[in-house]
Amino acid sequence: MTAPGSPVEALAVLADEQRRRMFGFIRRARRPVTREEVAAHAGTSTKLAAFHLDKLVAAGLLCAREESPGGVRKVGRKPKVYEPADADLQVSIPERRPDVIAEILLDAVLSHAPGDDGQAAALRAARVRGEQLGAGERARLRPGRLGPERSLTLTEALLERRGFEPVRTAPTEIRLLNCPFHALASRSPELVCGINHAYLGGLLAGLETNGVDAALAPRPGHCCVELRTDGGHSPTDAQACAKD
Repeated sequence: MTAPGSPVEALAVLADEQRRRMFGFIRRARRPVTREEVAAHAGTSTKLAAFHLDKLVAAGLLCAREESPGGVRKVGRKPKVYEPADADLQVSIPERRPDVIAEILLDAVLSHAPGDDGQAAALRAARVRGEQLGAGERARLRPGRLGPERSLTLTEALLERRGFEPVRTAPTEIRLLNCPFHALASRSPELVCGINHAYLGGLLAGLETNGVDAALAPRPGHCCVELRTDGGHSPTDAQACAKD
């Protein structure tokens, strides 16, 4: 499970010192904990503890369910218990996502055939991961048939959540002001920009966009890929995308 909001929003919930202590207590317990136990540890009322715990649940940091502690069955309503959610929060400004590249490369290693070219396997894995992301978004939204304008709008919203900082520079074009893979691209631009291009192309395919292309268009200080409805392509010198 991941936090429903951004990592920044989830971490903001922990800015409260008492809430942070409660969260630490539950993590260290290594078992489901009741709100009464949390209240006793924090030296506060059960009502106030419940307020803070609900905030932590809403942020995706804790999971809550009704359960009898220790498996002991008692008459009446089961108490609510809390335990840590499977949330791994990382914050960077601008947003960086080396984990996406790591997952793609892991997929490539696990799926490549003997004698297969490593870079080709990585590009295929990137395409597949992008298609899965786009298809998942399409299934969630069920937008029906997409024309170019609707395609750009949905893609823009999805890329905003993935840290690309998209901006509509023309009715037919979206530029990506941030490269979530910048640090890695600076080390191996040809590989990483190729992966990014395949990933975003797969995302468009998964969304089933109509008439929208992912084009390699490296420029200093931007992501190496732009989205266009005119099918135009810029030079594919991936080295340029690693420069500020």
